[in-house]
Amino acid sequence: MTGVLARYRALIEGGELRPDPQQEQAVASLMDLQQQLENRPAKNGGGLLKRLFGSGRPAEVPGGIYMWGGVGRGKSMLMDLFHDTLAIAEKRRAHFHAFMIEVHRMMREARKTESGDPIPIVAARLAQNTRCLCFDEMVVNNSADAMIMSRLFRALIVDENVAVVTTSNRPPGDLYKDGLNREHFLPFIELIERRLSVIPLNGPTDYRMERLRGIDTWHTPLGDAATAKVREAFFRLTDYEPEDAANVPSAELDLGGGRILHVPKSFKGVAVFSFKRLCASPRGAGDYLAIAQNYHSVIIVGIPQMGADMRNEAARFVTLIDALYENKVKLFATAEVEPEDIYVAGDGAFEFERTVSRLKEMQSREYLALGHGSDE
Repeated sequence: MTGVLARYRALIEGGELRPDPQQEQAVASLMDLQQQLENRPAKNGGGLLKRLFGSGRPAEVPGGIYMWGGVGRGKSMLMDLFHDTLAIAEKRRAHFHAFMIEVHRMMREARKTESGDPIPIVAARLAQNTRCLCFDEMVVNNSADAMIMSRLFRALIVDENVAVVTTSNRPPGDLYKDGLNREHFLPFIELIERRLSVIPLNGPTDYRMERLRGIDTWHTPLGDAATAKVREAFFRLTDYEPEDAANVPSAELDLGGGRILHVPKSFKGVAVFSFKRLCASPRGAGDYLAIAQNYHSVIIVGIPQMGADMRNEAARFVTLIDALYENKVKLFATAEVEPEDIYVAGDGAFEFERTVSRLKEMQSREYLALGHGSDE
């Protein structure tokens, strides 16, 4: 037996996962979709099939799978297993926020070179070499994305016959809840509920929290001991082997407007930055928002105690923490001092007290249990 089911069972037998009824139900659905995708011809298949069926368009498959539930229930892990074991070349995995940045870029380019509605053009280009799209952490934060998603995904799923597998902290009906002009987004919710298998993964066990048991989030003073603690947190969150630390992949985060931020270590929704990279050079709220939306956990190393001469760095740090806090990002840090001693004198020191309060709250188990990007 091959595929996602075999891989999942091997992880249980090896003691890396524990049996979980909801996960097992999700794996059965993922295996079914996997087999249907692997048993239908490729989009560009030719020969006899193309002569018999004209365009060579493959047989329709179900629209895909939508897995939702609280943080740490194994949604991303199962999607990774599905993608890794899916035996077709025409597949793609992306973080949802990064995908939407790409869609906006493609729409701008289409408007420059094509006349008419850019969305069908973008959908056709995305589907050209893709039969299955896998997205991590679907979330809708603004009306522009809401308007685009409703029509884009209808074109991908219905017109282009692309299977979509996605995860979210929310059930479909709660996406973009109370958002501006939400009525234009409702057809997208209806499409998910009609064409995708909606699978809850919302059991009582938060595996991510269990992995972090006994690990604090704020480590001081700076030094080898603090570095070892955040390194352990990274490995518990990502399953990346500690002995292979030097080979953790990096990433290039699109900030929009042609600007790119290098992420020194980026894996499974966890990013590692130095304080200097994030706060020692001019950055705005949009940069920090991109980080907060793209990563569920952020590790910042080397946070110094800041004096009055570092008021600019302190102001950027305030903006950074605001973005992480408002998007319920898990923060792990190595710092020279405790939060209340980071910035006690200089312009904005009084206002910095709110940041201290947020940093304290972000260390709590209640905060860590919140879903990424959730309002709850």
